[in-house]
Amino acid sequence: MTRNKEAQAAMSARKLFYLGPQGTFTHQAAVNASQELAHLEPEGFELMALDDVPQILEAVQQGEGWGVVAWENNVEGFVVPNLDALIDAKDLAGFARVGVDVTFDAYVRSGSDPKKATVATAHSHGLAQCKRFIAEHRLQPVPAPSNAAACRDIKANEIAFGPSVCGELYNVTRIGTAVQDYQGAQTDFLVLAPRGEAGKLLEQPRSQAGMEYESVLTLIPLVTGPGVLANLLDVFRDAGLNMTSFISRPIKGRTGTYSFIATFDAAPWEQRFHDALVEIAEHGDWAKTLAVYPRRERPNPPVTSWMLPQGGVRLDEQHLLNDWQDSETAKKELMW
Repeated sequence: MTRNKEAQAAMSARKLFYLGPQGTFTHQAAVNASQELAHLEPEGFELMALDDVPQILEAVQQGEGWGVVAWENNVEGFVVPNLDALIDAKDLAGFARVGVDVTFDAYVRSGSDPKKATVATAHSHGLAQCKRFIAEHRLQPVPAPSNAAACRDIKANEIAFGPSVCGELYNVTRIGTAVQDYQGAQTDFLVLAPRGEAGKLLEQPRSQAGMEYESVLTLIPLVTGPGVLANLLDVFRDAGLNMTSFISRPIKGRTGTYSFIATFDAAPWEQRFHDALVEIAEHGDWAKTLAVYPRRERPNPPVTSWMLPQGGVRLDEQHLLNDWQDSETAKKELMW
């Protein structure tokens, strides 16, 4: 291929922005997204690393390409800064969701003595998932812009946590593999586009019979007080919608006011969901759909007793006492 043809191919390829540098989990998510969405872009994708998520969101809103951002982790939950940014964004929506298995290796700078390390560095979510290693080695956690940046910029007194690919990309020595606290960790990422474009991208799959969706919705009741949230949730219950997650975020600087973020097993154009949104809007509350994407197969495992936190109250047939409400355990744990 000549240089001119190479340049033309690069110009026609869709830009896919991710949190750099190379070797981040977001980089891997971008690779996965480029493969899963290949049918949407015959010319392929040009993966482009940016320094932070605000740059990614700005580039997407300017129509320069699509963006990939971390959304939710099954250990640490939602990536709150990205969630807040998407709520506030003027012209962004997610139209696809991709997952990446998360394992952390531990690295020191080549030639450094790991016994002399005093600092652990990684993205804040990475540090949160490697607490046991940090405690065992008596390290001071210091957040980095990304896990790959922590490995790239590692200092002589640091241990960095990052994906296995960082061992090949940067001047580091691996001193531990899979050092995260929990096995089976996964992070899901949203692929973002301008809202109008996201809607058009969803037209093809929504026309396919049997296609199911998940939607992420943000809600802000304009009136606060007793029963407001319960009444809002009643709308979705009465519509027969299955809610799979629900969290709140404070409206910054306004004590007592919140936005609520819910995920549903439905798409906004389905009649029951559409009718629920109409009722909410006509009631005067604020609503915005943050993302709609094809529904993933999701297991529904039971929560077994060994998964429960310490303390608390749980009744079953084997331990159900007639006077359990007067027991010391109930009084202590339920504080009544």
